[in-house]
Amino acid sequence: MERDYALWLLQKIKKDYNLIAKEYSRTRKFIFDVEGLLKFVKDGDKILDLGCGNGRLLWVLKKKKIDYIGADVSENLIKIAKENFPNEKFQLIEPLKLPFSENFFDKVFCIRTFHHIPSKEFRVLFLKEIFRVLKPGGFLILSCWYLWSFKNKKIFLAMLKSTILKILGKSKLDFGDAFLPWQNKILRYYHFFTQRGLKKLVEKTGFKVKKIWKSPFDIFLIAQK
Repeated sequence: MERDYALWLLQKIKKDYNLIAKEYSRTRKFIFDVEGLLKFVKDGDKILDLGCGNGRLLWVLKKKKIDYIGADVSENLIKIAKENFPNEKFQLIEPLKLPFSENFFDKVFCIRTFHHIPSKEFRVLFLKEIFRVLKPGGFLILSCWYLWSFKNKKIFLAMLKSTILKILGKSKLDFGDAFLPWQNKILRYYHFFTQRGLKKLVEKTGFKVKKIWKSPFDIFLIAQK
């Protein structure tokens, strides 16, 4: 993928989530997919919730005594997160240059966000930024949609269309990329990860992958700096 197009996609993602923020937040009140991640957190941890959205991860993490910062590219989602959790810290960020010091966090959570980062180059840069802000021995807890498992005709057709256009030289996307509709309002960019491909990419940036597994909807990965 050309760098200029990847940069355009990053801005599109930001605009898309600003546009749908209220409706999207109303669909993100569940915690069943992240409840099991609390076991990776201990009292006193400094935690970055990267791609925090409406802050829903806090409904799980607040069971521990932690120092939390939620970060997102969408101004409107950050506003909603602050309304949901007025006593917590939330911050607007750019994903490829995080505004935090080196070796600052004990844990970085990145839940259902990484599949929106366009191009292999930018995914590597994003992971390197996470690596930089983690303390030595700190952990990345990451999940992304396992879209290959979805028995959804629209998802299958979107990927098929994207692949055919790429083969014909008529798409700027990479193989494994597609646009998927959200409530017929926008087309969101996704990269369709495999478990093997995700593990290989994370290890390339210096992390040691400790655990990786699939649920019906997600790939989960735990990696240590």
